[in-house]
Amino acid sequence: MDVNCGFMNNGQPEKLHIQLSHFKQKSNWDCGISCVLMVLPRKKRQEFLDNFTQICRNEGFNKSTWTIDLCYILKKFEVPHIFYTITLGIHEGYRSNSFYNSILNKDENRVLCRFREAESRGIIVIKKSVSIVDIIAHLSNGPVIVLTNAKVLTCDTCKFNKISTELRKCIPWPEPYQGHYIVLCGYDVHSRKIFYRNPSFADHVCIMSMDIFDLSRKSYGTDEDLIFIYK
Repeated sequence: MDVNCGFMNNGQPEKLHIQLSHFKQKSNWDCGISCVLMVLPRKKRQEFLDNFTQICRNEGFNKSTWTIDLCYILKKFEVPHIFYTITLGIHEGYRSNSFYNSILNKDENRVLCRFREAESRGIIVIKKSVSIVDIIAHLSNGPVIVLTNAKVLTCDTCKFNKISTELRKCIPWPEPYQGHYIVLCGYDVHSRKIFYRNPSFADHVCIMSMDIFDLSRKSYGTDEDLIFIYK
């Protein structure tokens, strides 16, 4: 995977950082919603926060959200986006997965219904495995909300400024997979690093290698879910 070559040929900037207003998650289930809040324009973000409880109730959230749920919120606030995934609906194999087992019973009907109605609601869902080159190329157009395996996430800067203790507190689970949403907000092609915001933390830009990012987003359980946000 030659990322450098992929960018040098198409005029892509060698380094990019999107400025985002950070939002730290308040519970152990709202990382995805927190990522949506980071990409919303200021006025729409405040509107969401002012009506947070009612919106979550109307959307049917019961202390868990799926990527398709995040798309419905983005659509509600008129944020252009495209949802890429390798599974339309719910992967049957997740019924035996300890992470998903506890939430499938209460979420399955809502999630499947939302996938069925997405097109009629004007939500674009594309079944596709997206390459790291395409993900980074998109960042010139806007940030990317990514479902990752938190057990694989790392941060170069956290290691050096001793935030690693906080990182471990946020992801202490014994399970091999723990779904967690982050927002990609930049990259450095030459150092092969990705910049991202982790809603588990306070206002902080994390950095990890592109290789580790790929491992985290392609872990079994993520369905390689990505939401490309357009400015």
